[in-house]
Amino acid sequence: MVKRKLAALEKVEADLTNLQHKIRRDPPSYQIEFGNQYHQYEVYRDILLEAPSTTEESRVISLHDLIGFVSHVADCYRAITKNFAQDLIGLLSAHHAVLEYELRDKIVGSLVLLRKKGIIDSSTLLNTFFSIRASTPSKSLRALLFQRILSELRNSNSKTINHRLNRTTQNALFELVTSDRTTPKTLWAVKLTRELWKRQIWTDPKSVEIMKEAALAENKKVIIAGVRFFLGGDKEREEAAEEESDEEDGIDMAQLRHQAGINKKTNKKEKELKKAAATVRKRERKKNQPHPLNFSAFHLLHDPQGFAEVLFAKHLQAAETKLNLEQKLLILQLVSRLVGLHKLALDTLYSYFLKYLSPRQPSVTSFLASLAQATHNLVPPDMLEPLIQKIVNEFVSEAAASEVASAGLNAIREICARQPLAMNETLLQDLVMYRKSKDKGVMMAAKGLLSLYREVEPEMLHKRDRGRDAALSLRAGDKKRARFGEEKAGEIEGLELLEKWKEDERKKRREEKGLPLDNLSDEEADQDAEDEAGWANWDAEEDGSDDSGGWIGVHSGGSEIDISDDEDSPGPSKRVKIEKDTTAEKEPIVANEDVTNIPKLSKLATTRILTPVDLAKLQELRAQAEVSKLMPNKKRQKQLEDRHADDPFTAEQIEGLATLSAKRTKEEKIAMARADREERHQSTTAKRKEKKEAEGKSTTNKEKARKKNFMMTLGKAKAKSKRSLIEHRKILKAHSERKKRGGRRSNR
Repeated sequence: MVKRKLAALEKVEADLTNLQHKIRRDPPSYQIEFGNQYHQYEVYRDILLEAPSTTEESRVISLHDLIGFVSHVADCYRAITKNFAQDLIGLLSAHHAVLEYELRDKIVGSLVLLRKKGIIDSSTLLNTFFSIRASTPSKSLRALLFQRILSELRNSNSKTINHRLNRTTQNALFELVTSDRTTPKTLWAVKLTRELWKRQIWTDPKSVEIMKEAALAENKKVIIAGVRFFLGGDKEREEAAEEESDEEDGIDMAQLRHQAGINKKTNKKEKELKKAAATVRKRERKKNQPHPLNFSAFHLLHDPQGFAEVLFAKHLQAAETKLNLEQKLLILQLVSRLVGLHKLALDTLYSYFLKYLSPRQPSVTSFLASLAQATHNLVPPDMLEPLIQKIVNEFVSEAAASEVASAGLNAIREICARQPLAMNETLLQDLVMYRKSKDKGVMMAAKGLLSLYREVEPEMLHKRDRGRDAALSLRAGDKKRARFGEEKAGEIEGLELLEKWKEDERKKRREEKGLPLDNLSDEEADQDAEDEAGWANWDAEEDGSDDSGGWIGVHSGGSEIDISDDEDSPGPSKRVKIEKDTTAEKEPIVANEDVTNIPKLSKLATTRILTPVDLAKLQELRAQAEVSKLMPNKKRQKQLEDRHADDPFTAEQIEGLATLSAKRTKEEKIAMARADREERHQSTTAKRKEKKEAEGKSTTNKEKARKKNFMMTLGKAKAKSKRSLIEHRKILKAHSERKKRGGRRSNR
């Protein structure tokens, strides 16, 4: 009996599928048949509404098949199916908790299909799914609705950004998060926002405000989800973009065409080639489009000061907080990054660190990293001096372990890199003496602190510790003592390099022509000629004003001495004579050395309009400067300049080189030795073979013969040993003649 019912149901399903294909080809001819099936659907629907929790297999399967059939061809008969979508929405909204799960999932899929056919809009679909997602007890239904909502938002923003839909959805999620802060029911809204941020669908301040409210919730899971978004959401977005670009760049059209010309020609191969070509064209169009500005979540916050204050007071200072140490550390990292990035004033934060700065404190390096992140040049030095003194007393001493001392010195260096005025001369001179330590980690940490103050405050060091460059800069008056709250004047990065290059090129041209180097009128003519050449190939619209007779270079008065340390500059290096200062103390003057002064603020951008050629040269000079900074004597300076405010500071950077002195196990030593051996002693043949395998290329017959089984080569080896001298002579002679011809195929 059961088999007969199943066979009848399968026959009905096959008939519906056949009728569906016929309707798609010719809808008017099958309107009566569709009306009969739709009437049958209404009958089964009314029966189900009388007992929604029924599990009778025949009725459920019949209704399941009829819903799928009607949803596939509903766009062909819109007048008949005008109430079909509302029936499904009402059925799912009212009885989603008791419906049979396959029928429930079928209704969800049918609603998505009706949205694709344009019968219902995205707002109606998302509002239905939101209300069901917030109230259903079924875990599987919640997961299904989450994926459907995410897919709908992605599809709606695939071609162009649907601002209206995004705004409506974000408002709904924001109200959901703010209405109930005590339960974890709003966690799915946080996950949805983070996923859309990762896929670069939502990159506006409203999504950041949703995560901000999540971080200020009262439920642990929601709090940590919001905090982790700020700490790792931007990195996830960058990694997703890199993975997408790597997948696109993996297509080699030349190799595909080569294989298509050699291998057997099939329809599948032809389709793959067309698909790859379409992907490459799409990628090229995407490259030509302007790059979107992806701002960090920290920069899109509306009120970072208020957010940091409430976050710190609610989750860290409050006595009734139920967060554990790991969760508190995450919140502390977020607060410290907010304070350091936006240069906020949060005085109570620094006194909070005092009770955690001890070597016996678990995860103490994370606290030290957070303290370094929370430091900036607007923090009063009086607030930081007790913290530095506490670190010195607890971490940096002869009795402390080498790892502890190294971590303490690294933390002090990072704090002082952000606020050099927090250190006093006596303490600095004591800490610098640790560079003579026998432990490598402590020695490197102390040298890092010494090199830092050679660049920022060399006057605080002893004369013997200042170094050549710092001493000469002090004698020349280029190093000025920093003042509290002083900000550097901003300018275009690398502009002084362009100004110096233009001056050198102008001097070269005048030397070649035999003209004097100090003729002002000739220099202005040279500048006008440069500007005309720079704008020669520019396609922008020309200015229609008649009174503009060309660019006029404006030179500032006064004479400056240009001292270049460029190895490519013509002429020998000049000796620099520094006038003796009667007020300064006597210091040894190093002769026959080039002195590189601190670059002054360039006036090129304020006196001239940069041409496209100038901008291209500026980019080239920046790249050359980056390469020169990789030289050994400039590594420390590059590390300081490359440290960006948006980059997090981790506990691993605080630990530094302390792991060098730690004892490793035997297995770790063997693994390191093998890794070094593989990197250093890999032959050229092995590298070439590895590259060919990575590119998917085949091996030669000679390489295949090496891998052949010994038993397969045994017969040939025995035959070679039994050859006579005459046979051996014939083989060698044939080989010699074949080599002269150019191989078996010969060079014809």
